[in-house]
Amino acid sequence: MAEITLGTQAVHTSGDMPKKGEKAPDFKLIGTDLSEVKLGDFAGKKLVINVFPSIDTQVCAASVREFSKAATTLENTQVIHVSRDLPFAHKRFCAVEGLQNVKSLAEYKDHNFGKSYGLDMVDGKLAGLLSRAVLVLNENGQVVYTQQVPDISEEPDYEAALAALKF
Repeated sequence: MAEITLGTQAVHTSGDMPKKGEKAPDFKLIGTDLSEVKLGDFAGKKLVINVFPSIDTQVCAASVREFSKAATTLENTQVIHVSRDLPFAHKRFCAVEGLQNVKSLAEYKDHNFGKSYGLDMVDGKLAGLLSRAVLVLNENGQVVYTQQVPDISEEPDYEAALAALKF
């Protein structure tokens, strides 16, 4: 269980993130077209997984914009954005922002992603949502970088996450 904060309030997550060198747990998420998306769908590609509480907050929206902008220049890399927002909210946001080359995925059905990645917030004002985190996986689905953002109200370290793609 990790301890992060929301301002001055302590918040706990459901577990620990996968560690560097480990195989990333499989997941089943829902795309903006309501299709089921699994980790295996990205086999052979590097993957940046941007996880956040809700697309409808300023910091979450900023992280989606920033990683989406970076995605246009990344070779053999897919950026995915994951939250418990409904697929319709993800689709609306991407349309309004004109975002392409990214996949926005919803974890609203079984919550297994949050559990297996240790990212469910179990207490605090945002309990029930996913914490802010970034994972980078290599082409074989192994974790090469993780960041559990210490304070939910802060943006992730974009430079470190993107630098991890140059392994």
